[in-house]
Amino acid sequence: MNRNNYPRIIISGLSGDSGKTIVSCGLITSLKTRGLEVSAFKKGPDYIDAAWLSLSSGKPARNLDSFMMGFPKVKDSFLNKGDKNGVNIIEGNRGLFDGVDGKGTHSTAELARFLHSPVIIVQDVSKVTRTAAASILGCLNLDPEIKIEGVILNRTAGDRHIKIVKEAIEGETGIPVLGAVPKLPDRLSFPSRHLGLIMPDELEGKTGILSELKYLIEENVDVSKILELINNAPGIESLPWIDPISQSGVSGTGKKKETVSIGYFKDNSFSFYYPENLEMLARAGAELIPLSSTNLDNSVLLQNPEILDAVYIGGGFPEINLDDLAANKKLSQVLKTLVEEGLPVYAECGGLMYLAKKVIWKEKEYHLAGILPVEIQMHSKPQGHGYTETIVDRENPFFEKGTVLKGHEFHYSQIYEFTPDTKTSLKMIRGKGSIDNRDGLVYKNVFASYIHIHALAAPEWVDGMISCSKKYKQLKNKKMLIEG
Repeated sequence: MNRNNYPRIIISGLSGDSGKTIVSCGLITSLKTRGLEVSAFKKGPDYIDAAWLSLSSGKPARNLDSFMMGFPKVKDSFLNKGDKNGVNIIEGNRGLFDGVDGKGTHSTAELARFLHSPVIIVQDVSKVTRTAAASILGCLNLDPEIKIEGVILNRTAGDRHIKIVKEAIEGETGIPVLGAVPKLPDRLSFPSRHLGLIMPDELEGKTGILSELKYLIEENVDVSKILELINNAPGIESLPWIDPISQSGVSGTGKKKETVSIGYFKDNSFSFYYPENLEMLARAGAELIPLSSTNLDNSVLLQNPEILDAVYIGGGFPEINLDDLAANKKLSQVLKTLVEEGLPVYAECGGLMYLAKKVIWKEKEYHLAGILPVEIQMHSKPQGHGYTETIVDRENPFFEKGTVLKGHEFHYSQIYEFTPDTKTSLKMIRGKGSIDNRDGLVYKNVFASYIHIHALAAPEWVDGMISCSKKYKQLKNKKMLIEG
């Protein structure tokens, strides 16, 4: 067993929307200008914050989620994708001790304890002074094992405010205040919508925002002291990394992998993909082909659909492009024809919406792919939000019966009408699902659900995707021989 440094810090908060992402992105950008290699991580299930962390670090940010993956895989992922000698920034989620229950199970604090990582708390001090010290003191007393090494004040209201809060926190807790970030002007506030922040790819000035955040952090935060804390993080024990694909039934160990072509929707409507999901498909033998759901001249699905062996439609924001999605009749018709011929399609959340007959949003109806016999209504409040646990109890193209899947859901839409013959394959143990406490809609070789799955937590998903793709490819080849 080896012990490596993996210099690291967790940027946490006392609640959601405390400013963790702004501080993390500004800090990462600042450290990169010092010539340091920076790897970024996001605690918990999240696509949007992770996308901003990826943009800041210049490489895919990884999610560390102990509920879905279990702590051993979280550690394995961190050690495999982290930097042994550079800098590793881990952004927490919600408040430091917020988990799935009153004990804080699977919280950022538990992750900090497991990775032996020091913690900096970003504290929103709007309209408080000495009470800020009480909050930090409470964190110290709740779990003395958590190494809280500093506080960064956020949304401060001037020098006098900063002076009072700093004196209170340092005097009562002994924890140093490492910086004070003022209330931000609108141009530096990350724009948001119902699921959280806007994805960076949707903003033309995203690099300018990062540059300004870098200067904001450098002017108001002691970056050198934070770097010192990062470099003083204790060593972390590691075992040799085990590639999950090498343990998979589709790995092709000892022989050349049979390749398959998997298209995945990648645009402003569908952008929620964990990097490991795509990477593990590629390592298992998939050639990944990005597809556009709104481009009427889509070069693959409209011109060369025969090369695809499967399609993967992730989540995202289809509701913001419903006019374009509904207008792209060519795409939906081609996809529907391929589905009838047996094309495997795996769809999550927004992907489920796209496959529906109809979506209603803001009292307007949009007719989409019409592959699944369901109709969907968008709501103003979440219809399903949080972790999920399901068991596969009925036949489907991708998973064996008895498989337990852990994931998460966050959707403002819900199925409000479906035909009696609509098939589902997942029984919800935890979470809302899509129909009558069930999920996993099945039609031919289509599987669609509101549940987002992380491949490290569910390598069976990779097996299913590759296996279905191979079967369909063989079916196509056989058909070509007969017709030829």
